[in-house]
Amino acid sequence: MTTTGTGRVAGKKALITGAAGGLGQAMGWMLARQGARVALTDVDLAGVQALAAAINAEVPGSAFAYAHDVADEAAWAYVIEAAVADMGGLSILVNNAGIGGEMKYVETDTIENWRRVQAINIESIMLGCKHAMKHLRASAPASIVNISSVAGLAAAPGMGAYNATKAAVWMYTKTVALEAAKMDWNVRCNSVHPVFIKTPILDPFIAMAGGDEAKAHERLTRGIPMKRIGEPDDVAYCVLYLASDESKFVTGSEFKIDGGMLAQ
Repeated sequence: MTTTGTGRVAGKKALITGAAGGLGQAMGWMLARQGARVALTDVDLAGVQALAAAINAEVPGSAFAYAHDVADEAAWAYVIEAAVADMGGLSILVNNAGIGGEMKYVETDTIENWRRVQAINIESIMLGCKHAMKHLRASAPASIVNISSVAGLAAAPGMGAYNATKAAVWMYTKTVALEAAKMDWNVRCNSVHPVFIKTPILDPFIAMAGGDEAKAHERLTRGIPMKRIGEPDDVAYCVLYLASDESKFVTGSEFKIDGGMLAQ
């Protein structure tokens, strides 16, 4: 069953990784409600199946769920082909899956931590772009949105692996954008850099505040001029813009969703 949305991405077909919760879930709802078909992928198959069922209850025939380990190249090849077959193409890729890794300082970090964070945060994005590109070209105009972080633009102690991989996402995005533009593929590629967003990624900070969520939020917002934690929709609306043809002359750019933090 096809959708007949008239929204900002009507007729588009999107694949979103890390879609079982948090930002990925918000993006799935946002794009589906704005007319796209969405392929929702995650290692948590039950999570994306539940999300797809909820979306389909509101927008029938628009959501599909797949088990997906983004660090596995064979999984990427399978999921891309399955999503293309189910949706009838691919015009939007949202590389959202990522992890924070362990909080480690330079003398105590481990190569195992680095390799795990690198595999999920940056190698997965290379694999996604690689396996999706031929389908994006076939469905052009198309868009890739890579989710990085303010931590990829400004460092913080104890987050070496995370900082390095999110910075790599930022620069790799520019490389893909330039290649696609110079090859006249009509595939744009941009990165999104959120600050603290109200998702389970804040749980370690709440734990460090003794389980006091308000106290944790107060600490986290001290450096944010707008004095609040971000909401998932703050990021999802940016992704919607970049996924849509409204941003048809925007590529190789970074979008900070940070309440003014990096303007200081």
